[in-house]
Amino acid sequence: MKIDLHTHTSVSDGLLSPGDLLARAIEKGVEVLSITDHDSIGAYEILGELSDYPIKISPGIEFSTQWRGVGVHIVGLNLDLTSVSILQGVARQERARELRAELICEKLIKAGLSINYERVKELANSMNVGRPHFAQHLVELGLVKDIATAFKKYLGNGKSGDVKQGWAELPQIIEWITGSGGTAVLAHPLKYKLTRTKLSLLLDDFIEAGGRGLEVVSGKQTADKTSLLEKRCLQKGLLASCGSDFHQPSNWSELGNMSAIPKACPTIWSDWL
Repeated sequence: MKIDLHTHTSVSDGLLSPGDLLARAIEKGVEVLSITDHDSIGAYEILGELSDYPIKISPGIEFSTQWRGVGVHIVGLNLDLTSVSILQGVARQERARELRAELICEKLIKAGLSINYERVKELANSMNVGRPHFAQHLVELGLVKDIATAFKKYLGNGKSGDVKQGWAELPQIIEWITGSGGTAVLAHPLKYKLTRTKLSLLLDDFIEAGGRGLEVVSGKQTADKTSLLEKRCLQKGLLASCGSDFHQPSNWSELGNMSAIPKACPTIWSDWL
């Protein structure tokens, strides 16, 4: 079964509309899908009744938070989209994201860049503004050659446009997810570039707060990375999840195109498929 539980639409920082992403997932043979836009469930409002589609859809979201000064992401899966818990969480994070975007704009302008915030919001389709939209604007202005360069020079960790404060704390994020009947998953754990010791500590805090899942597979990854995360998953008694982290069609990212999930790992979907 082809399962993809980490994808993004134009509601956050993806290229495709919710309808187009869903159509592409079906075309690519995905049988179980979760749209996990950043701090938003707006894609599901656009899609309407999920049971109308010829594919199993697990309602999801990707929340931003911090752990010991490190920005981390928590995916929530199998949510009740009508629950007060998730609606409150989304409203809180959307306010934080808006304030963060305004601060990023201020910092980039102070760095001497001619940012037009109204244009950035246009690029975000008036949805949640994030760093990728500022990166698009910098490319559009001719200030950098591509989005990767924009992050390297201005928006990546420690750069002038990197703003981490404002997000809800990790335990609060997990409480919103579990309060809506969902399961909290630590997204792409190797992306944070933590030492093995610090990753273990992060997982301990995540589990203590009620987290249950680990994204053992994130897109196409090397066998040694998968093996490392398999061991962590089994050591910590977590449920394995997988996702492409799809944002747009490319040579390295496609819906349902991921490394194989290790057979030894208990899966996040075993309870609801």
